[in-house]
Formats: sequence, structure tokens, C-alpha cells
Amino acid sequence: MAWWRRSRDESSSAATAAGADLPLIRLEGITKIFRGDADEETRALSDVTVDINRGEYISVSGPSGCGKSTFLSILALLETPTSGRYWLNGRDTATLSPAERARARSLDVGLIFQSFNLIGDMSVYENVEYPLTLRGGVSPSEREARVKAALERVGMLPRARQRPGQLSGGHQQLVAVARAIAGRPPILLADEPTGNLDSKSGEALMQMLGELQADGATVCLATHNPQHIARAGRHIYLFDGRVEAAPV
Repeated sequence: MAWWRRSRDESSSAATAAGADLPLIRLEGITKIFRGDADEETRALSDVTVDINRGEYISVSGPSGCGKSTFLSILALLETPTSGRYWLNGRDTATLSPAERARARSLDVGLIFQSFNLIGDMSVYENVEYPLTLRGGVSPSEREARVKAALERVGMLPRARQRPGQLSGGHQQLVAVARAIAGRPPILLADEPTGNLDSKSGEALMQMLGELQADGATVCLATHNPQHIARAGRHIYLFDGRVEAAPV
């Protein structure tokens, strides 16, 4: 079964028929400025223009503070750009209502964080199921099937009743991956996902991302690791918030 085969009623409200002929993601002149105390400004991104096609595997790197996390947050519709335009599935995201943004984020994007972000008083199973309960339109039986399939995919089904605090960091990250893929989103965004893992667990996670991309996911990975960068089909290097040629 291909992971990213979804029913017709699971298309994001951001999707358009015309979007099928355009890049899945198009950023044009994206700038993001954060304003702090005394009107101090931090320019996280500056005039970023990038296209990402369906099924691509993209790596994003650069020195600390270069804008990688902000870049992913804008792709995930968690942040809005200060200026510039972002098209998702052919639709300008600036035209989306808050409800449409939330629906697009729920249906189209799977997020894998370095810090796991699991809910401590929920079981492994409940952590993976929770985003599906918020989405709506997924029957309890289908929800159960998806949760079990995702946990089985990452080898965590035997630990479904345990809580995050009972798991190692590597196992918690696998649960976070299961949560991200249970909804079969077209886009997987991973922000330094191996940062808290040992080398064996990190390698297993990277291999899984490659397999998920082969299944149809579009993967965008922020990483410092040269070996992880080399796995991607294309590399984006950020420096001081701008896309530049990667250093040799």
C-alpha cells in the first residue's frame, strides 16, 4: 500500500485543479522579520525564492541562525512571511482564512521535530492518534488502522500502550515519525530530526525518510550532517537568511 494514497475527501482546501501542473511549493521573494523589544528587528529570511516539486527530497542547511527553522515554519503555515508570496498546491496561502490554513496544515504537512513534542500523559497510541481526531472526516475504524499501520512502520506497535517517559530518546523520535506519517501528508518537514539520536537510530530514521519519499512523500529536511545532505536529491544552503551557493 502506498502511504500517500488518500481518499477524495482528504484534499486540502488549499489545493486547486491548476495546482497539479505547478510545483507543490513555490516561494517567491519570501522575507520574514521578527520584531522584538524597542522595535528591534531580526531578519530571519530575506528574499527567498524556491520551488519544490511533488516527490522531491530536499535538504536545507546552513550555520546556526541562518533561518532553517523559520523556513520550515513558513512551509508548515506556522509562520506567515513579512513579505513575498507562498503558493501551496497552486493557491496563494495569503488568501487562506485561518480555518483553511489550519486544515491545510492538518492535511498537507507532517512535522518531525528534534524535540519530539509528544504529550506526556498520553500513550504512544494516543499521541499518534490525536492529530487524526482533530482533523475530522476519519472514521474510528480508519483512524485505528492508520495509527497501527504507522506504528508498525516504525517498529513501535508493541509499545503502543507505553507513555513517552518510559521510552528512550530514539523510541520517542520514532513515535514522532509515526504521528507525522499517520495522516499520509503530501509533505514531510523534518527539523534536525536526528539531533537527539544515537548513530544507529539516526541512520534508521534517515533510511525511513528515504523510503517514505519513494512511497510518494515530498521530504524537506533541515540538517547540519553532510551525510544526510548527500541523501537528498537537491540541497538548499541558507546563509544570513538568503539562499546561496553551498560552500565546497
